[in-house]
Amino acid sequence: MNFIYNKVALDFEPVFSILIPSWNNLAYLKCTVDSIRKNSALRHQIVVHINEGLDGSEEWVKSQNDLSYSKSSGNCGVCYGFNAASHLATSEYLVFIDDDMYLCPDWDKYLWEEIKTRTDDKWCISSTMIEPFDKGNPCVIANKPYGLHPEEFEEARFLNDYANFEKADWNGSQWYPMVLPTAVYRVVGGLSIEFTPGMYSDPDFMIKLWHYGIRYYKGISKSRAYHFGSKTTARVKRNDGRSMFILKWGMSSNTFFSNYLKIGTSFLGDLPETTETTSLDWKKRLDRWKVKLKKRFIPLSNR
Repeated sequence: MNFIYNKVALDFEPVFSILIPSWNNLAYLKCTVDSIRKNSALRHQIVVHINEGLDGSEEWVKSQNDLSYSKSSGNCGVCYGFNAASHLATSEYLVFIDDDMYLCPDWDKYLWEEIKTRTDDKWCISSTMIEPFDKGNPCVIANKPYGLHPEEFEEARFLNDYANFEKADWNGSQWYPMVLPTAVYRVVGGLSIEFTPGMYSDPDFMIKLWHYGIRYYKGISKSRAYHFGSKTTARVKRNDGRSMFILKWGMSSNTFFSNYLKIGTSFLGDLPETTETTSLDWKKRLDRWKVKLKKRFIPLSNR
């Protein structure tokens, strides 16, 4: 697979470098970029990673005078995609965004206000997604349908409503939009490419941040984005990320989220160190046992 890179020179210092991988998803990509341009309070660098680009994505990105981009000749997934785009980043802070999102007014202002309260690099901060369906994610404002495609997006009605949805700040930042220091992304090695095309690469990244020493995983309620809903993952052949995560870290992502990140609970500050109790040890053993059992009884050709 071949990669190319094109960095656009900016005449300002960007506050964030916004990374957006996209795989033949031009209508959504245009909507995401347009919302950044319209609804940002600050000025940012936008870097798109174009996976394949058979839908005219590369031609459209080239026609824009403010978009840098990396491109892979095939679909390399989000791990390679984010990592490649990050090499073009010029800001001290990286923002990770899916290409099927609409960012709400002042989304960046609320993230920036939170960042300015931090005195070190031990943090990971997310916006709060608004989604049309309830998928059981406690970090999301769910059941708010305003359209599943940019062409049917009820933008005016959404802009009238979105700020009124009640939601407290929450623990366990791992959802996009997400911001963290560029240096931290690089020191932990970015997203782990063994999870290509990307399933479970996010929890893997979160546990790498945990081992780096981050305990401040905060979801900001006021910073919001509408998420049309996983338009790329529905098309891709998935890796067995769950088993890979357990074999790599000795526990499931659910065990990590509930016992370490306290994901979806009300935010109260830095997360406490996790007490390695007998029950937690048995939970980890059960996680590992399930993977071993699965690998024993499922032929390699069917995994």
